[in-house]
Amino acid sequence: MSGAVKAYAAVDLGASSGRVMVGRVGPDSLELTESHRFPNRPVRVPEGLRWDVLGLYAGVLDGLRAAGRVDSVGIDSWAVDYGLLDADGALLGNPVHYRDARTEGVAEKVWASVPPEELYAATGIQYAPFNTLYQLTAARSTAQLAAARRLLLVPDLLTYWLTGEQGTELTNASTTQLVDPRTRDWSYGVAARLGIDLELFAPLRRPGDPAGVLRAEVLEETGLLGPVPVTAVGSHDTASAVAAVPAVGERFAYICTGTWSLAGLELDEPVLTEESRAANFTNELGLDGTVRYLRNIMGLWLLQECVRAWGDPDLGELLREAAEVPPLRSVVDAQDAAFLAPGRMPERIAEACRASGQPVPATRGEFTRCILDSLALAHRRAIGEAQRLADHPVDVVHIVGGGTRNALLCQLTADACGLPVVAGPTEAAALGNVLVQARAHGLVGDRAGMRRLIARTQSLTRYEPSGAAGAWHAAEARLTGAAP
Repeated sequence: MSGAVKAYAAVDLGASSGRVMVGRVGPDSLELTESHRFPNRPVRVPEGLRWDVLGLYAGVLDGLRAAGRVDSVGIDSWAVDYGLLDADGALLGNPVHYRDARTEGVAEKVWASVPPEELYAATGIQYAPFNTLYQLTAARSTAQLAAARRLLLVPDLLTYWLTGEQGTELTNASTTQLVDPRTRDWSYGVAARLGIDLELFAPLRRPGDPAGVLRAEVLEETGLLGPVPVTAVGSHDTASAVAAVPAVGERFAYICTGTWSLAGLELDEPVLTEESRAANFTNELGLDGTVRYLRNIMGLWLLQECVRAWGDPDLGELLREAAEVPPLRSVVDAQDAAFLAPGRMPERIAEACRASGQPVPATRGEFTRCILDSLALAHRRAIGEAQRLADHPVDVVHIVGGGTRNALLCQLTADACGLPVVAGPTEAAALGNVLVQARAHGLVGDRAGMRRLIARTQSLTRYEPSGAAGAWHAAEARLTGAAP
């Protein structure tokens, strides 16, 4: 491996913002700086909720211009959403947002052709109404899909605009519910039964594969000197984030926190049992043939929506007020689809508490504490069930992503799980993105070496559990209606 320090641009697109980060990597050094951050605001038009993908692409170009000289570029984003291209390679319309209502009632149509038990056994992906499979089924009779000759998932679409080359990165492809997690190839049988043309998808590529070089027009617009390679990374942001979990050994669980909480395990093989399906665990693909066995939990979306409804008060003050509220006074099911859509979040939380016979939060601090207690409880349930279903015990929980800044949530998660929590790094997705690029260019070693470098160079905080397991058990019983 070279001893030189190299610079890698990580384009990391989240559901509410995008950023271009620059990672400078040496054999024993890793520094991450932000070159540009830009909003990601969905737009509601007459036909529904859409992503402003042109605005995102402009933000990427601005970020690359601000980044200066880089040795490679990699892109990760949220999952499942896509753009459609015509025969000339032109985008046919703004990508539909996964929170759009078009998939309501679509699952039953899919299950009439492929029952949910068979669908899970073939793909290992948990049911979520916005999975690409359901989106494509909802779009079946549209003029746009009829005109489409190529489908590119969001990070692959942006990569195409940067390079002119088309591909489908595997970690994100696995979230479409059209990939077999055992073969790590398309699930041809499922697609055929549902009338989905897999020829729409560009060839699969894997993290570390070359994805082209920046086009001459991109070099001119960004001021970069070519050639600048683009490298496929774990283009699903959770895959990149899990790659940056600073774990030692295999006995760990992770929670990738942000708008969503993704809580689970890193496994060598998928868990495709009927019990796993009933528990709504998903088997997404990760780095080096690993499986991200996890559950999607609504996450800090609940708090984000409340903060928005309250006119954006100071988050630090909300957390200080929440810390003074008695614990586990009221909890809601953070996985309930009733919380999926934007708007009226405080009212919906109040309705859920009222319906379950619990005290209704009256102050912003009480609402915030209800949300954080509920998230910690959901983390507890997910990690406990994952260990049991996968027969994979853990000794520590790693929290990465934006939730690492929320010390109260981290401590509550340690208390709820009865396990130590190691929080950090905050920018896990960007760091995982950078390190996959660095590894592809020979600058770091294997996955364990990547994680050791993270642990040596990034700020981590450890939280020990308080030992109040009984209160959490009782709260869960109250929520599920089971006997404590």
